[in-house]
Amino acid sequence: MHLARFLILLACMGLLQSCANIPATESLDQTRMQDLYEKHLMDISAIDSFRMQARIGVQTAGKGFSGSMRWQHNVSTDDIGLFSPLGSQVASMQKNVDQVTLTDANGKILIAADAETLTRDLLGWSLPLNGLTDWSLGRPNQSPIQGSSLNTDGLLTRLQQEGWVISYQNYTEQNGHLLPTKILLNRDKLSLKILIDRLDIQIH
Repeated sequence: MHLARFLILLACMGLLQSCANIPATESLDQTRMQDLYEKHLMDISAIDSFRMQARIGVQTAGKGFSGSMRWQHNVSTDDIGLFSPLGSQVASMQKNVDQVTLTDANGKILIAADAETLTRDLLGWSLPLNGLTDWSLGRPNQSPIQGSSLNTDGLLTRLQQEGWVISYQNYTEQNGHLLPTKILLNRDKLSLKILIDRLDIQIH
């Protein structure tokens, strides 16, 4: 009888010990992921220019758009072309430090201080160009971060900034850096999907 109680006590002690180890292990994993994340951010922090070719899909309020995007980003300028699935140009957009200019397929031109206002007014959906410059590289911009999640390699899987929820579903190594190739962005009733086919980066 005493032996049975002794064995039960040992079993309970072992269970308590294993339970006590779980938070410590999880804490170590979180620390490791955070260390990897900070190392990754440092690795890609020098990327200041890129040329992107991507497929883009948009769903909002019963409307949709699918096609391709060509984007040349430099430190102070952006040049974006949006194309239909057949290859005809739907719109072009140029951004500098002062303003953003958008031209549609009919030659209509709008000028505003930000890309979201222009794309919403002319195309019916918002393209968050300021945030997308960093989000496309798998890093947050300088705005406050409302939430984020990492995978075991220290790469972002989810990011919340500027009212957007950005989900990263795939990364590949490009030019020696791990960069996202499939990005989903959601805000209110707007959903954007970006599949990056090619990304040529430049490092200062």
